Amino acid sequence: MNPDHRPYLMLFIGIVWLFSWAGCDSESGRKSSLSASENNNDFVLPRVDGNDCSVDVRQFMDGGVPPEGIPSLTEPELVGKDSVNNFLSDKSRVIGFFVDGKPFAVPHNILWYHEVANMDVEGAKLAVTYCPLTGSSMAFDRNVVGGVTFGVSGLLFLNNLVMFERHRNASLWPQMNKSAGCGVRFGTPLPMYPVLEMTWAGWKSLHPDTQVVSSNTGFYRNYSDSGYPFGNYEDLDNASILDSRIEIDARRPPKERLLGIPSRGGNGGIAFPFGALDATGAPVRAVRSTFEGKDLVIFWDSVRRGAMAYRPSHAGQTLTFAADGNFLVDAETGSHWRVDGQAVSGPMAGTQLEPVAEAYVAFWFAWAVFQPDTQLWTGS
Repeated sequence: MNPDHRPYLMLFIGIVWLFSWAGCDSESGRKSSLSASENNNDFVLPRVDGNDCSVDVRQFMDGGVPPEGIPSLTEPELVGKDSVNNFLSDKSRVIGFFVDGKPFAVPHNILWYHEVANMDVEGAKLAVTYCPLTGSSMAFDRNVVGGVTFGVSGLLFLNNLVMFERHRNASLWPQMNKSAGCGVRFGTPLPMYPVLEMTWAGWKSLHPDTQVVSSNTGFYRNYSDSGYPFGNYEDLDNASILDSRIEIDARRPPKERLLGIPSRGGNGGIAFPFGALDATGAPVRAVRSTFEGKDLVIFWDSVRRGAMAYRPSHAGQTLTFAADGNFLVDAETGSHWRVDGQAVSGPMAGTQLEPVAEAYVAFWFAWAVFQPDTQLWTGS
């Protein structure tokens, strides 16, 4: 064996073992958390053979587990921030979002073991997803598939989670592809829902009234930070990935997180690496940009380790932002803003900037693979 391949092999063996174990409830031995109406084997995954596929089928690989071997969650329990039973630390990362102005959070710690949380909140049917192998936090509107829930197929596409909808005519949906890759719906886009990834301490300090997915999932797992199942996989310079066919773009550390905005219908986009955003050492930062003919502003919060893209206008007025201590201040009204796009003081207090729904956080190596023609913002 080539010694250079050993890290990939050991990673593969570890992940296969973990996910095979994770496919059954350790206490009851039952399989994944399908509801009675779903657990009837009436779905058949499409063949990945080039027919009815809109992606290069050579980029699929077997992740080592069967469909539902990694059990996605449906309607997970939501609790207040003081009822999380200490499975989250302040540095734990969560995927935050709003529905009708109400804040919700889904922890990475939960999605390490489940990858997809199918949620019906305040009338919104969402799939909140995280792929630990690509570091990609994304949420989708399930209405495009009639509101049915998504499961984890056990396949990978360019090292990324491949979902399927639990339906008789199931299709395969690579998460970072944002559309159906194979099956009867191939080529159908999956609308994204805006999310903001940051630390748990950061999110709950902004939104103390948040609801968060609890560790009471019906499965016995170590959801605490010490239960992270991939060893040093997330280390910034760790180049080990499961699909060793992938060439890593060396312009940034492979596991550096970034905020990326993909281009519409192409392989381009624009990427804002966390390291570049944090280079000034300031608590917060605003970066103006233009992408595909539209103005953007990127808000960065170094304490909360979060970034998000917004449209910098409100009521026909274009705003310009600068850092002022722990807040961002717009030059036009003098209002103070936070990383979640909300004005908290000044004439625009209570105003929410429009988030760019397509923006999401991922590891650099994965972003560069899915968006090979990306623009890379490096601080200038």
